[in-house]
Amino acid sequence: MNASVFALIFLLQICCQCNCQNVTRPNIVMVMSDAFDGRLSFDPGSKVVQLPYINYLRELGSTFLNAYTNSPICCPSRAAMWSGQFVHLTQSWNNFKCLDENTTTWMDLLEKSGYLTNMIGKLDYISGSHSVSNRIEAWTRDVQFLLRQEGRPVPELVGNMSTVKIMRKDWQNTDEATRWIRQTAASSHQPFALYLGLNLPHPYKTESLGPIAGGSTFRTSPYWLKKVSSELITVPKWLPMAAMHPVDYYSTVTKNCSGVFTEEEVVSIRAFYYAMCAEADAMLGQVISALRQTGLLSNTVVIFTADHGELAMEHRQFYKMSMFEGSSHVPLLIMGPGLMSGLQVNQLVSLVDLYPTVLDMAGVSQVGSLSGHSLLPLMSKSSAFSKKQHPDWVLSEYHGCNVNASTYMLRSEQWKYITYADGLSVSPQLFDLTLDKDEIHNVVHKFPDVQAHLDKLLRSIVDYPQVSAAVHIYNKKAFGAWRRSLGKNYSHVIANLRWHVDWQNDVIANERAVDEWLEKSNDNECLLL
Repeated sequence: MNASVFALIFLLQICCQCNCQNVTRPNIVMVMSDAFDGRLSFDPGSKVVQLPYINYLRELGSTFLNAYTNSPICCPSRAAMWSGQFVHLTQSWNNFKCLDENTTTWMDLLEKSGYLTNMIGKLDYISGSHSVSNRIEAWTRDVQFLLRQEGRPVPELVGNMSTVKIMRKDWQNTDEATRWIRQTAASSHQPFALYLGLNLPHPYKTESLGPIAGGSTFRTSPYWLKKVSSELITVPKWLPMAAMHPVDYYSTVTKNCSGVFTEEEVVSIRAFYYAMCAEADAMLGQVISALRQTGLLSNTVVIFTADHGELAMEHRQFYKMSMFEGSSHVPLLIMGPGLMSGLQVNQLVSLVDLYPTVLDMAGVSQVGSLSGHSLLPLMSKSSAFSKKQHPDWVLSEYHGCNVNASTYMLRSEQWKYITYADGLSVSPQLFDLTLDKDEIHNVVHKFPDVQAHLDKLLRSIVDYPQVSAAVHIYNKKAFGAWRRSLGKNYSHVIANLRWHVDWQNDVIANERAVDEWLEKSNDNECLLL
């Protein structure tokens, strides 16, 4: 056999091996929504609104009943998901301070291993985004004053029974994703990985408050509102303001929720939020339909999740930025070849687990140590995967605006332990979620042994007093540098941020409070750059 024939046979063998590998390596599609309450993905929460495509994933895939964000705010949460690292390890402190652009994500590793990749829609994990107001509110949260930083939450009905596309940007991105599936992925000989990031059901900006307003408008149409079973909407229990934990009190005030709300208003806000979830579900459905119609669905892993939840007036708050269930509990449903159908997984998991899970599914080796653990052994039909024990706890942390202390949440068994700052200056909270699903009764003083055990476990995972101190120094350093960069324009600029209604009531007093805060502690030398 001459050399040229031998070379041809060798190349054919290699080609066959590659084609066989591509057939066995699944395609991976992730749809990540923004602010989707995970409790809506299983009963009884799933009964309040029609979510046919989430139900489809639940019936044909695995539903994780106890999935949590690693930080209940957009950018840090997504940073954890993309990097597979806890927030304190990447120092993703707020919506402005997240990952560096050169951070290796799981999508990067898939591409290097031969996957055709595409990322569409909301990404939001790189440092430098979001408004000036948002970052200033995070940096100055230690200052001793209370400012309303958000618009009052309101519902807004638009269109009529034929108005389907409310969040047009999300629909445009969904259309782009489905076109890519039909026109590019379907004709490719490579396995593919597609990420679609949605804005829904995140509240819309309240336009009447100007261009720097936050998102406090729950907007939908009669078409989507009809998907909501209004008789099943619960009115959340509220503690009196005077009985609130001090951090929750601060959040309620800064989120502009300390005023009077009628029961009708609360129910309406919640109904509109659920309707927004239904619209997001339809976008998921469009992606699934494209996969089915192109014959790709049978070899595609479909993942639906969210960066965090939405309180929707639970605990007298809206938005996220809280460790209460509405804010921290996220949906996680996974369907695909070789995975069990109709499975409900009780295991505590979090978004950092998605990095090793995706790599495991694709047969790609991990790079470096990760905070997460692969979920594949929990849902695979095969016994070939290692049944290595997944930790029986999850960690979430928060260091951004609308909360006046670094916050750490540890979930283990039926317990949710929430501690703050250095663990001493702010009292912790402990909830038994089996007996108190509404998280109304803080039992930290009733179960001191449980609190001590969970605090010891938390400290073995993260030295949270040290992390809190590092965040405190970062906040002062960042704010001081920003302030100096403005020079004489500082007073004008800060007085016209979105907190301006309260700030302008007493500009001089509030500026004095900031000055005292900058000069107060020993780490002030960090500002002398």
